[in-house]
Amino acid sequence: MPNAYNDRIVDEFRAHHGRVAEYEGSRLLLLTTRGARTGRPHTTPLGYLPDGERVLVIASSLGAPTHPAWFHNVVADPSVTVEDGAFTYEARAEVLTGEERDRVYARAVEADPGWAGYQARTSRVIPVVALHRVSTGPPPGVPWGQALVLLHGAFRRELALVRDEVARGGTRLGAQLRVSCLTVCAGLHRHHEAEDTGMFPMLGQDPSLAPVLDRLRAEHAVIKDLLDELQAVVGADVADRDTTLREVDRLVDELGRHLAYEEEQLVPVLDAARA
Repeated sequence: MPNAYNDRIVDEFRAHHGRVAEYEGSRLLLLTTRGARTGRPHTTPLGYLPDGERVLVIASSLGAPTHPAWFHNVVADPSVTVEDGAFTYEARAEVLTGEERDRVYARAVEADPGWAGYQARTSRVIPVVALHRVSTGPPPGVPWGQALVLLHGAFRRELALVRDEVARGGTRLGAQLRVSCLTVCAGLHRHHEAEDTGMFPMLGQDPSLAPVLDRLRAEHAVIKDLLDELQAVVGADVADRDTTLREVDRLVDELGRHLAYEEEQLVPVLDAARA
């Protein structure tokens, strides 16, 4: 059934690479499923929770008495497509059950009490679905340099969200906030390792880029130390807000300078190589 509100959100999300004014400061993705009865694709904007190698979506329907249509679709066919604003990828949907579902839902409630209100409104157990990435790639037709800018933008937004959540939280970090911190740290580690072992050697065939690449590799080492320090703070038995906020700010400052320099120096080169 057509949904004018969802259609508007989907259009704005795609037009602005994941940014939707109404949901600024929130995590949003687009989930495309196939209709359980019709087989036709349906795209739904959903909030999500970071969770390491996967992301989590919750079939709350704001506490409605029945599951949303997208949930019935993933039960019928767990092969889905996810758009996160930077990349579009195929994923496998897994409905969490038992203790795992309850633990994850409790994490969501701790991060946002609204989830408790949704569960209180309905007699159904609100499902939690994990989306496991199967494949990935930049948006079709986007030059390499611009794809790098989109990916950097995703890291900037996620770190801004984490910082805001830490600043607004209590004196101790909640479980979901810890997971969010560790997830973005791991993502940055992987991104820089991929650059060091893949993109930089390719670009290094141009000797004029050697000073730029040397500087970027050195900055990667500095950022790795900051990531390790943040992960140690977040992973401690008792992680406090002030220490975490200080480490997040150090990372945001250093990473911001690094990303700006990398974009200034490499985006024109990457876009020219793809032209």
